[in-house]
Amino acid sequence: MVLRRWAGAATRGLMLAAVVAVLGAAGAMARAAERPFHTSRFVFPLEHWHNHGSSVVELKNGDLFVAWFHGSGERTADDVKIEGARLRQGTTAWSGRFTLADTPGYPDTNCCLFVDPQERLWLMWPTILANTWESALMKYRIASDYLGDGPPRWEVNDVMHVTPGPEFDAALTAFAAEALAKLGPDAPGAERGQNVAAWLASLQRQAGDKLTRRLGWFTRAHPFVLDGKRLIVPLYSDGFSISLMNISDDWGKTWRTSAPLIGAGNIQPSIVRRKDGSLYTLMRDNGPPPKRLMQSESRDRGETWSPVTDSEHPNPGTGAEIIGLRNGHWVLVNNDLERGRHRLTVSLSDDEGATWKWRRALEFAADESKRFHYPSIIEASDGTLHVTYSYFIEKGASPGPDGKPQAKAIKHAHFNAAWIREGDREPAGR
Repeated sequence: MVLRRWAGAATRGLMLAAVVAVLGAAGAMARAAERPFHTSRFVFPLEHWHNHGSSVVELKNGDLFVAWFHGSGERTADDVKIEGARLRQGTTAWSGRFTLADTPGYPDTNCCLFVDPQERLWLMWPTILANTWESALMKYRIASDYLGDGPPRWEVNDVMHVTPGPEFDAALTAFAAEALAKLGPDAPGAERGQNVAAWLASLQRQAGDKLTRRLGWFTRAHPFVLDGKRLIVPLYSDGFSISLMNISDDWGKTWRTSAPLIGAGNIQPSIVRRKDGSLYTLMRDNGPPPKRLMQSESRDRGETWSPVTDSEHPNPGTGAEIIGLRNGHWVLVNNDLERGRHRLTVSLSDDEGATWKWRRALEFAADESKRFHYPSIIEASDGTLHVTYSYFIEKGASPGPDGKPQAKAIKHAHFNAAWIREGDREPAGR
């Protein structure tokens, strides 16, 4: 009887401890959500090497994992590789760097990361075959064993085939023909009209070539998992200067493309989902003024997309990312300027982008001596936000031991929505 009473009390004690732990964790999340905070740190010290295009994810144990490309340049530099680092939960210092992908003699660039519903870590990136963006070949790796120190143990290494069909050719041909017809004899400036006409004519030629259609696509923003079943990988082409989605319903065994998203230079799409189930994307503006993030929507699970139009968000021709939070709010991180990359801003909407009531600068250099760009953003399991981005010193960088300017790194910012709501202010010390 005594033992049974003791066992019952012990069981109740364990249950009480578990409840207290859960409530404590919930309380900690609530406190993290309520108290405004912002911290930032470099993933590694500034250096003369080119470090750019980061992507960040939270792993299943709460660690952060970041990847970026590193080398002496970008597409024309054959030493470019994908590097990574991790930030252990509860610590403040990033690990040493390690290599995630390196194709000898070829540039590896523009990587992105995500963790799928099976808790596998994916790395996606393009290898540049002939030192032009148009020669990009998409690749991906998958790992289930990735929580130890150093790089993951990749169990899948494959090419992501991008196979636009006849509908791609038809859509681009129709777009080019319609735009050419609109130019007519009253084009705004003969030189401008001729340049646009030449670009449109080149689109028609390229769309008809099977190899050109299948190469030159690459990643930027995080992939999007729809209903835990469909993987949508946002892709873009600098050659066509448009976007499309690569879709897999079997986690990479087979791929098919959406209808193309065609505008006047709309690239690097980022996807968010509305409460009604429709998808919305914002894209970098690589076209003529007005310089705005470009937008489109899909109401058939990413298969087709509405005509591309300008959004309200200024964009100087650089990457941006939008995410939906678990509470239904949206967060956008972008260079909210029509020219320059010297201000990086995070904005918050509580009505699915109808209005953006709160915004705040993560970084700002009034003298344009620095660039802060190509952000990657996630909401962590505790409800806080993490952003990694390229940090470049354009003027006044200190020389290193080799005499070269220490000017480029990847930076990590950690903050919450309450900090954004404090207002559109510049962080101290920038």
